Amino acid sequence: MAKTAVKKTVERQTGVALWRQIADRIRLAISNGDYDTTGMVPPETALAHDFGVNRHTVRSALAALADEGLVRAVQGRGTLIERKERVTYPISRRTRFSQGLGRQVREIGTRLLAHGQVPASGEIATALGLAPSALLVELHTVSSGDGRPLSTSLSYFPADRFPRMAEEYARLGSVTKAFAAQGVYDYVRASTEIVARHAEAEELTLLQLSPGAIVLEAQSVNADLEGRPVEYSRTRFAADRMKLRVET
Repeated sequence: MAKTAVKKTVERQTGVALWRQIADRIRLAISNGDYDTTGMVPPETALAHDFGVNRHTVRSALAALADEGLVRAVQGRGTLIERKERVTYPISRRTRFSQGLGRQVREIGTRLLAHGQVPASGEIATALGLAPSALLVELHTVSSGDGRPLSTSLSYFPADRFPRMAEEYARLGSVTKAFAAQGVYDYVRASTEIVARHAEAEELTLLQLSPGAIVLEAQSVNADLEGRPVEYSRTRFAADRMKLRVET
């Protein structure tokens, strides 16, 4: 996935505190790997100059990042980036969560939070080639690696074709296996759109993130080998724990 450029300016009179804007930009720079050569955030004086603010504002931003566990002040050295290993998740023609993580984690877990049948919204109906308000099976899940929450998903399946999707997923713990139990033995990724944004309140709780954290949201459509859409999903990945690699 391409890096998002980090702006070195702040916007005044927007209602967003200057220190929060600076914290967001430093967090993004850390995620991009901009400071990997030193493992340190630039000195306060350099950051104050870059952003056109005083050092007190920079200190407030760094304190917020320290509260999140992203950085740590080291006496006589500066601000150290706390190394947190991120796992790489490949997005390819055949994207599967457990296979994608491979040997990067020892234990992979999935948890079904809720399920039910809902009418398709216009966007989802279009993506799945269904009539508006067609019934869908909705699954709300959280996936983890070695006990750390990595992603949370809302997935939708045509209810007339996969009426047992919730029961099979609860029994088997896998969308791939649940598909196979209902006669679809292989499927491929038809499309993926990815955006980066601040985590919403529910995502902060489910992914155990701090306020201001970034999530990568992937909106995806999977199709069977005949090209018929079988799944629409919105998956939110914790950006400080995962990076997405698009493979062609």
